[in-house]
Amino acid sequence: MPFLHRPNCDIFYEETGSGPAIVFAHGAGGNHLSWWQQVPLFARSYRCVAFDHRGWGRSIPTGGPGPAAFVDDLIALMDELRIDRAALVAQSMGGWTCLGAALAAPERVAALVMADTAGGLMTDAIRGPWEQARQRVEGQGLGQLAYDQSLRKRDPALAFLYDEIMAMNPPRDPALLGALGELGPDPDAVANLSMPILWVVGGNDPLIPPVVMRAAHDHVPGSQYYEVPATGHSVYFERATEFNGQLNRFLVDAGWGNGI
Repeated sequence: MPFLHRPNCDIFYEETGSGPAIVFAHGAGGNHLSWWQQVPLFARSYRCVAFDHRGWGRSIPTGGPGPAAFVDDLIALMDELRIDRAALVAQSMGGWTCLGAALAAPERVAALVMADTAGGLMTDAIRGPWEQARQRVEGQGLGQLAYDQSLRKRDPALAFLYDEIMAMNPPRDPALLGALGELGPDPDAVANLSMPILWVVGGNDPLIPPVVMRAAHDHVPGSQYYEVPATGHSVYFERATEFNGQLNRFLVDAGWGNGI
């Protein structure tokens, strides 16, 4: 099994296919398996890399620093695999990783997809609705918030699979996710990013609602925004066909490969 040896943690990853690189960064409810509806499809034309953040999946840490190392882990993984440039596709927690990498090494990011995540970006327009969303979901577990609960009736097998993938993650200190709140990027630096950026959100997302994602989109001139109705916090998982179509269109428009 492939691992990248990093301080206090061996980072598990998988790569599939060949061509221009796409790196997929999962959210707190997932791991590298979460991208099962994307990797087989895009691997027809792209080199797809999916990995486990430290503390998730098979990336078992032996100590700190936790989320503070996410960005360096991603860049080190690209170095290890000799990926000079890649399109980064982030889901929820992965947004901190990918947006951080885009700021730290913009020359290595060909395009950036922020799915149901603002990556810790905080502006005056974001702060109010962000705090309101936090209050509305207080006391609810990730299992209730990770996807729209209508999925349990619409596609019970898909909801069951999400729950099973999430259950494969190791136990962790609840404070670990709270550390992300201290890692927000400089809003001015985000506004000045020049690579193509696509913000994707589910219309019913209770964690990162559309009003937050629209504000993030408005903050970055030239970025794109796509909203999927009747969908929760995991567009890529709940509505994979639509998500994949938008991702394919975006990558082609960005000049990153010829599409699938």
